[in-house]
Amino acid sequence: MPVTAIVGAQWGDEGKGKITDLLAQEADLIIRFQGGNNAGHTVVNQHGTFKLHLVPSGIFNPSALCVLGPGTVVDLAFLCRELAELEKSGISTANLRVSDRAHLLMPWHVALDRLDERERGRKKLGTTGMGVGPAYSDKVGRHGIQVYEVRDARRFRDRVRRELEVKNAILERFGDVPLDPREVADSVLAAAATLGDRIVDTLPLVEGALARDARILLEGQLGAMRDLDWGIYPYVTSSNPLAGGASVGAGIPPRKITRVIGVVKAYSTAVGEGPFPTELHGKDAHELRERAHEYGATTGRPRRVGWFDAVAARHAHRLNAFTELAVTKLDVLDVYERIPFCTRYDVDGASTCDMPTTHALERARPCYETLPGWNTGIAGATERRLLPENARAYLARIEESVGARVGMVGIGPERTATLL
Repeated sequence: MPVTAIVGAQWGDEGKGKITDLLAQEADLIIRFQGGNNAGHTVVNQHGTFKLHLVPSGIFNPSALCVLGPGTVVDLAFLCRELAELEKSGISTANLRVSDRAHLLMPWHVALDRLDERERGRKKLGTTGMGVGPAYSDKVGRHGIQVYEVRDARRFRDRVRRELEVKNAILERFGDVPLDPREVADSVLAAAATLGDRIVDTLPLVEGALARDARILLEGQLGAMRDLDWGIYPYVTSSNPLAGGASVGAGIPPRKITRVIGVVKAYSTAVGEGPFPTELHGKDAHELRERAHEYGATTGRPRRVGWFDAVAARHAHRLNAFTELAVTKLDVLDVYERIPFCTRYDVDGASTCDMPTTHALERARPCYETLPGWNTGIAGATERRLLPENARAYLARIEESVGARVGMVGIGPERTATLL
């Protein structure tokens, strides 16, 4: 069976949670391979509507194992709260495992994240303030604490004390309240005790699944335009949400990943700062945002909205070699008679279909084609061939401009509102 990576092909918030939830119903193992609780994956199924932040979107299949891989950063207390909320809704979370090589997201990471955003002022990055960036900074700087370290409470408390000597000095320097080492250690150890034997070495689980030819899904967070290396740096996340990052962050040999699904909305959205060439403003933005309910699942912030950007989606395809695209929220465009569609940029008078570096992208002007809309509701469609001709033509233009075929089409928020 193929190992499938599900990757965001825009700025994040493309609908990866919905696609993962759909495919997870026939999967054996689902792995979140990067990021932390800055993710906000909305899932609508027969159990209700859920906004998942750390827990993999496959949690609703009780027969599948869900893993937070070694590439993630994990706030254990937050994870326990999220699991408790799922259990209250009648969802079993017994099938969750946390890699003991994942890094802990500690309370000081949250404090430093919010301090950094505050001190940047008007040049803020627009982070969620969840501490993910500082957690990855500590990981790269070899100050991180891995999950397995909670097993030795005495040594863990010593690590917390030593790290806080430096972190508290920074917080106090900028007038923030220092953190108490004992309280911090107590809270993390209590959460670790709640998780108990669900903290494991996940590599044998992955190896066993591969040996059995099991069905494996790799769930990414955010999108290619927020990738640390290939995104709009510095307005990026602190990890690699590309398919290549899935291999490292999940512990999957690269050649085992044979299916890569790029998820795009039928238009564009972004949360956070940085250049966003097709962004709409004023009345047009408000109408699209309200029609599509575009508010962040993690922060509740109104998302920036714009028309489909084929340059960005093609950039993602060049980096991931998508075997197919999943186009979500096509139904949002039902009301438009004419739909602008960005195929290239104009940068300082030169036309380009390549993704410029960030400073050049800030000067880019989107160049649009105008495609005919279908001006009729499609939410009840049961097959792609029954979609209006102009809707099918819109999907064909996405395929042509991005260079990958459309394999799935979302026409509503529910799991079942997906045309294959």
